[in-house]
Amino acid sequence: MSPAHPHAHVLSCPTRWSDVDENGHINNARLVSYVQEGIYDLFCHHRTAVQESLFPSGFLIARHEIDYLEQLHHHPDPLLVRLTVERLGRSSAHVVVNVCRDPRTYMRARTVVVARDRESGRSRKLSPSERRFLSAFLPGERQADSPPTAEPPAGPPQWLSVKAARAGGPVVPAVAAQRRRRRCRASTR
Repeated sequence: MSPAHPHAHVLSCPTRWSDVDENGHINNARLVSYVQEGIYDLFCHHRTAVQESLFPSGFLIARHEIDYLEQLHHHPDPLLVRLTVERLGRSSAHVVVNVCRDPRTYMRARTVVVARDRESGRSRKLSPSERRFLSAFLPGERQADSPPTAEPPAGPPQWLSVKAARAGGPVVPAVAAQRRRRRCRASTR
């Protein structure tokens, strides 16, 4: 956790010359890999996660929502990949990842990370230890000593309202938006 951002997990990540595309900035696909490196670092390398053997069967990335805010150029100063937990579900953590060099933020991602069951390969309920660990990364006012509830907040998520407002369209409740999403499944052939 960073003193400037007490409820965030921060990974320092250098850019590489090979990350630069023909437009002279860091390629968008490489920026997504910084997000994934930050998530992996939090869930697998954080001292508490290692000491308490959290997420023993790993995790799955269920969703990425990405906003590219500014072009990012290669520079010797490392990027900061700053992660906070927006909310906890029954089996998931909704993680906000900011890729930045203070004071600039180049990319913001909202990622749904799901605890994995080794035997079935599907999602499983978060353990009390995993909930406690992830709760430490909730923003200050949302952090509570009581056990977190699995109930999602009432109404559409804030990002959905902002996204709809930017597009000039109606705010669609999250449930309706989820129904419209196509689900992709891996082939077992």
